[in-house]
Amino acid sequence: VKEADRAIVAHLKERGLLYRQDVVQHAYPYCYRSDTPLIYRAVPSWYVRVTEIVDRLVANNEQVRWVPEHIKHGRFGNWLKGAADWAISRNRVWGTPIPVWINDATGQQLCIGSIDELRAHTGARVADLHREHVDPLTFSVEGEEGVYRRIPEVLDCWFESGAMPYAQLHYPFENKDVFEAGFPAEFIAEGLDQTRGWFYTLAVLAAALYDKPAFRNVIVNGMVMAADGKKMSKRLRNYTPPDELMETYGADALRLYLINSGLVRAEEQRFADAGVRDMARRALLPWRNAFVFLKTYAELDGWSPERGSHLGDNVLDQWILSRLQTLKAGVAAEMDAYRLYNVVPQLFEFIEDLTNWHIRLNRSRFWGEEITADKIAAFVTLHGVLQELCCLMAPFAPFLSDHLHQELAKFGGGAKPASVHLCDYPSFEEGFAKPALESAVARMRQVILLGRQRREEARIGLRTPLRSLKVVHRDQDLLGEIAKLGIYLKAELNVQELSFDADEERYVQLAAKPNFRLLGKRLGKRMKAFQARIGALAPDDIRRFQEAGELTLDGETFGPQDIQVVRSPRPGTGVLCDATLSIALDCELNEALVREGLAREAVNRLQRSRRDLGFEVTDRIRVAYGGDADIVAALKAHEDYVAGEVLAVQFAAATPLPPDALRSDIHGRPFAYRIERA
Repeated sequence: VKEADRAIVAHLKERGLLYRQDVVQHAYPYCYRSDTPLIYRAVPSWYVRVTEIVDRLVANNEQVRWVPEHIKHGRFGNWLKGAADWAISRNRVWGTPIPVWINDATGQQLCIGSIDELRAHTGARVADLHREHVDPLTFSVEGEEGVYRRIPEVLDCWFESGAMPYAQLHYPFENKDVFEAGFPAEFIAEGLDQTRGWFYTLAVLAAALYDKPAFRNVIVNGMVMAADGKKMSKRLRNYTPPDELMETYGADALRLYLINSGLVRAEEQRFADAGVRDMARRALLPWRNAFVFLKTYAELDGWSPERGSHLGDNVLDQWILSRLQTLKAGVAAEMDAYRLYNVVPQLFEFIEDLTNWHIRLNRSRFWGEEITADKIAAFVTLHGVLQELCCLMAPFAPFLSDHLHQELAKFGGGAKPASVHLCDYPSFEEGFAKPALESAVARMRQVILLGRQRREEARIGLRTPLRSLKVVHRDQDLLGEIAKLGIYLKAELNVQELSFDADEERYVQLAAKPNFRLLGKRLGKRMKAFQARIGALAPDDIRRFQEAGELTLDGETFGPQDIQVVRSPRPGTGVLCDATLSIALDCELNEALVREGLAREAVNRLQRSRRDLGFEVTDRIRVAYGGDADIVAALKAHEDYVAGEVLAVQFAAATPLPPDALRSDIHGRPFAYRIERA
């Protein structure tokens, strides 16, 4: 049609109707199927008079929970307020015929409401409502001249999508009770573009017919783009096909990537294969490895729930069970509010807590040869946590959840549902909740991070023991809770002595700084004066602010988000601070500490060699060693410790070592050894 432009312009010029001839450069619409230019033309249309019900639409929208919330009064709310009448007709062959017949003589219009009504007028009962069966049907009305013929237009398919709640149940012709029980819908989800599509058409028809919203809750998804930010295109193939991704990383990894992305916040997401891989690495593999750890040692010891099912008094068992309750409560609260983006991070954090803290710090409890009460408690705790984690993860990672559920069922312990998806969803159990202990473990982890930082500054590796660690915090009760974790603190930071001090003022000085980003808008020209007032706060004032959670200055009230408390060590104390606590780590080394560090480094080399040589975790070995005099002296001094760690039934220095001896170095010192299965 564009080839006719010149002829059209010439014709208009001839008739004196040409106002202006010009060339405008702009983005032109192209058909996404044929990649050819499109042209729009005006045609007569049938409309729904939406402008008459705008107020009802806006009022109904107030009853809907939108996720994310800003869509409610933003993109969708604004669209409703400015809603125009809705063109519902299309000039096509395929589509649902608009059921309006017009008298060709009088112009009278008649809308047919059912197949039975159409039969009453025409005498024909149709089973197929496509145009070729309906259009030939005409009728006359007694006492009225002319013939009624159907209009040529079909319904816009979006009208049909808006009619979904009724059409899916063939309402009002049947299923009246089912429809009324389920309308409005409890929940729907669709893309951001549907604020002017499905969400809108649902809302219009529900308001027009029933003066109700069509749905109570809605999650608005963002749009998925290719990695380069362009629209995904089968023709361009600018994305990895989903089936290939699932073959490589699993369907659960793809699902978690999408749920954990900005898509569930109605944000645009550039799809990256690396993100899917990261879900497998960060969550699915560690979770599966936790199960493999349990299975390995349970099979070695022949443990099953029937053999022993009591919980002990191990503080980290109590902590992980409490964390599980916090997780269940958090997931329930966020799922009730349809905020998926706040659920998956909680699940990931728990898997990290389980694998990198609970299991790692409790490995030695599973290693012992004897079946002790403490070992049974370790099995029971891990087994129970993994069972509930499968149920919690089921909506988000349904395949691995079900696989691990069925594997855990093989341990016994009574009949269980055949699938995790037939289980009740886990609920909060108050008896296991220990908030103070959770806080203490969180603080313990802060202490460990600070201790590692201090070691790095002093360039002392973690395998070299240090004499002492002091934890400083003003809350004596919190220090008491952390003290219960002392055995783990000492092991993680490899220190021989642990002490606590609540006299924080001796070690730490406090200062307050305003949050300029928040307060600048609020205080305006007064910001400078308040900056000086906040900066001049005395330590006692700052502590009272920390305890109360708010502070009033010159009639203005400030909360924790408004004022930042800065903690710094007092000169000469040697402490290291973060935002809430402080530590003092003695980094002075003596010969005994250095030797023990060398022995621990040797254990590391021997354990790696065990693994490389393919030994089982229970295999006993014989070790002959040699090398630098300091290393030999260190191994002799700590012979029992090293032999116990590597399961050596024979551990002795040997000179010379055979030619096939393995060779390594420890801090630049040569270390040689020979390992053989005992």
